[in-house]
Amino acid sequence: MAPEGAALRLERVNALYGDSHVLRDVSFTLAAGRVLALLGRNGAGKTTCMNVVIGWLAPRDGDVRLFGEPIGGLAPEAISRRGVGLVPQGRRVFPSLTVFENLCVAERRRGNGASSWSIERVFERFPVLQRRQGQLAGSLSGGEQQMLAIGRALVSNPRVLLLDEPSEGLAPRIVHEVGETLLSLKERGFSIVLVEQNTTLALRVADDVAILNTGRIVYEGTAAQARARPDLLHTHLGIL
Repeated sequence: MAPEGAALRLERVNALYGDSHVLRDVSFTLAAGRVLALLGRNGAGKTTCMNVVIGWLAPRDGDVRLFGEPIGGLAPEAISRRGVGLVPQGRRVFPSLTVFENLCVAERRRGNGASSWSIERVFERFPVLQRRQGQLAGSLSGGEQQMLAIGRALVSNPRVLLLDEPSEGLAPRIVHEVGETLLSLKERGFSIVLVEQNTTLALRVADDVAILNTGRIVYEGTAAQARARPDLLHTHLGIL
């Protein structure tokens, strides 16, 4: 059984791409209602962790649980139905569909509470998407596509939200807006795993931190503890 209050738990997960052993006995916990920043250098295994959680890559062994329910090795559709939402690296919007159609494809209602995310609520959070709702997603700017990718994940009303490099390739102004969106979701009690190369952004948003190095977890602690350890950030992330 997952520890009390755990939204997502990986326990001794191993994963391979062909003969390449990418994740080695990876364990970490996302506490319910908190933001966990999963950090590491390029190639450390961060996106592989996301692929295992969302079901795009089956773990060779180990345990993956969502609010105590085992989900490791299930199909992506089944994991999504259980409440895992993903904002993937590279955004991956449907370029030949309109903004509105991209949101319609993903929309899934969970209950009738005021906290439920609808397309209308996404438009309130990202007014530019409302203005461009009839426009093909492939014609949007990179920042607008990222807003659409986040909105698409939100309208599925996930219990756990995974974000893989949401600031990648974006102008500083848009990175700031992404950060404000994440802080807003945090205030609403979302359980979030944030994979992010922008360590300043990640440590500003996150409650907790796990650091990967060559497929292994080398640090777990609070964001405040990580900020107070420049030696740790330099050793594993290259930050001076």
